Amino acid sequence: MQKTMTPHTGKKFDACVVGGAGHIGTPLAVVLAKRGYRTLIYDLNKGAMETLAKGHMPFIEEGGEPLLKEALAEDMLGFTDDVSHIRGVSYIVITIGTPLDEFQNPVVRALTDCMDALLPHLSDDQTLILRSTVFPGATDFLHQYLRNRGRKTLVAFCPERVVQGQAIKEIQSLVQMISGTTPEAEESAAKFFSKVATKIVRMKPMEAEFAKLFCNAYRYFQFAVANQFYMMSTAAGLSYARIREGLMQDYPRMRDLPGAGFAAGPCLYKDTLQLVAHCNNQFDLAVSAVQVNEGMPAFIISQLRAKYPLQEMTVGLLGMAFKPNSDDARASLSYKLKRLLTVHARQVLTTDPLVNDDEDLLPFSQVVERSDLLVLCTPHSAYAGADLKGKPVYDIWNFYRK
Repeated sequence: MQKTMTPHTGKKFDACVVGGAGHIGTPLAVVLAKRGYRTLIYDLNKGAMETLAKGHMPFIEEGGEPLLKEALAEDMLGFTDDVSHIRGVSYIVITIGTPLDEFQNPVVRALTDCMDALLPHLSDDQTLILRSTVFPGATDFLHQYLRNRGRKTLVAFCPERVVQGQAIKEIQSLVQMISGTTPEAEESAAKFFSKVATKIVRMKPMEAEFAKLFCNAYRYFQFAVANQFYMMSTAAGLSYARIREGLMQDYPRMRDLPGAGFAAGPCLYKDTLQLVAHCNNQFDLAVSAVQVNEGMPAFIISQLRAKYPLQEMTVGLLGMAFKPNSDDARASLSYKLKRLLTVHARQVLTTDPLVNDDEDLLPFSQVVERSDLLVLCTPHSAYAGADLKGKPVYDIWNFYRK
């Protein structure tokens, strides 16, 4: 692997991003390098690190590749899959969050397993910064976890709040929330991010944890309201898009009402359910939002079955990424729709111009040609003006009307 970090060369790193070859870690590592921090990327994904070491982003990130190449040319980035290389690095940024288990509860072990791997190489003069979303109380838990094992490493929580694909720009333009389990940890984290963000706001760790979850849950609720309105309008034989367009004209109090569409991906759903788990499953508003957003694929199928003989038709799904102009298909509702449709349709074909890790994807022209009916799942810009050969299209996004 090119530029693999080897401490024997005498090179010193200012920061290490654990999980640094992922969607959260890579943009941060590149920005840190740009802002003068010599940064080490530690990850177990050797393929992604090899791609980065060659100057290529392993996923779509606006403005990422030029900055990456600049950092490499200036020898500001290193790569390693050896955890011992974190020794002596002042700031250790953890971009591993807390996923959910089969019971929709946060998996604490994801954090403790990571800490157990780092523990032999941590020292008391380092600062550990949690960057990804964690459940409320996780930062204080981690502080005590380290203390119980003889480490006085400073622990901070400084969450990201960026839009995937625009992280490099937003890391440097958005206000950065800072929290620490001790005043020393808070000051250390503030000093670190003062070279990165335009402004910082200080909070207590649990305040910052709730704030991050509230951001994603609120956005998820907004989509759920729009999707519920869409279902109601459609069931009444009306166009939600036309209603929304009319009510928003010169009426600023409704400017935040989203259009309908799939609300999914690796964050919104998971983070909303983290709050549900924290509230002992008594967060009814969140549960309702999940039911609405996760119910959209089934609603679409019910609409299609009422209008078409699906069992005699080949259905083509356009777009499998979880959001427009992204190559990330994690937790995409397009795949939920695909699975449900296989029960009702003669055949289901899929295509996406950006997703590159699905062997079942076919070229756009082939899907259009072979399909009797198309469903626009993800409104990529590449689909604007595309030749659909006159095939009927179910367009929840109102993309083609626009």
